[in-house]
Amino acid sequence: MIRARAIVDVITEKKPPALSVWRVEVWGDKPHDYSFIYEIRAKTEAEAAMDGLQRFGEDVEKILSQERH
Repeated sequence: MIRARAIVDVITEKKPPALSVWRVEVWGDKPHDYSFIYEIRAKTEAEAAMDGLQRFGEDVEKILSQERH
């Protein structure tokens, strides 16, 4: 499990059902202390945060996989 936190800021806010654009900054705890910024389209701030955390986990897994080879 990769522990991480996210901060979400709205870039362009739209009313549902349109998707707003969010800036999601995610950083992990040691030993996965990486930091990434994503621009995510989502209906809500919570959805954007969850998507950012999921992307972060995938990106860190890719990095760890490359380090093993």
